[in-house]
Parts: sequence; structure tokens; C-alpha cells
Amino acid sequence: MSEHTHAVVWLDHREARVFHFNATDVESLVIHPDKPSHHLHHKHGSIGSGHAKEDKEYFHKVAQAISDASAILVTGPANAKTELVKYVQAHMPAVAKAIAAVETLDHPSSGEIVAHARKFFGRDHLAPPRIKH
Repeated sequence: MSEHTHAVVWLDHREARVFHFNATDVESLVIHPDKPSHHLHHKHGSIGSGHAKEDKEYFHKVAQAISDASAILVTGPANAKTELVKYVQAHMPAVAKAIAAVETLDHPSSGEIVAHARKFFGRDHLAPPRIKH
């Protein structure tokens, strides 16, 4: 995926959709946790937060998938996106430096995720560098 310097990842606790892209092309990858969490419901008076536990192996796989990007947008509907960023900051500081933003996106299609990321980074930023002779 060396042709693409930008990445966007959309994730929740059940899957991560990773896209490496430029202005005209995109490559995608879907990552699932080894032990997917089930949707948790918190009941009044019960013990626990009602949130899925952090899956460090899952976050490591996602971080590895975006580690070659020089600019990264992290998106998702709930807490998984911020948990991924905390994991990356603690364990992969070079990747953390490439994270441009973290945004909430509910459940968009793959095309909508890439379109959002291209708009976020802007067409000029995605253009390949010009070689001067």
C-alpha cells in the first residue's frame, strides 16, 4: 500500500474498515477482533459500565494496518475510535503523530467513508508530488 500516503479507519468493537487512498485510487481492508464483543446493555443497579472491554490485540492489528500512512483520519460511532487512539499513543508513538483527527461517523458505507476522508484532507493534499526537472 505504499502508493497511498493517506488512511482512514472506521471502527467499532466488531470490525475495522481501513482504507489507504489518494485522490483517485483506494485499497481497503477489513479487520475483525479474534474475540468479538457482543452488544452490551447496561441495566440500572448492575455492576460494570456496560461498555465492551479494550481489545489490545484488535487495536494492534488496526494500528499495524495504518502504520505506513503519513496522514490518518480515525472515525467510528462510539468509544472504539478513542480507545484505538489511546492505544496507538501508548504503544506506537510514530503512528500517533500521523493521526490528523478523530471524528464521529455513525455507520456510513465504504464509499461514504472514503469520500469523507478525501474531503477532510482536500484534493490538493492528496495529489501526487510533482517532480521538477
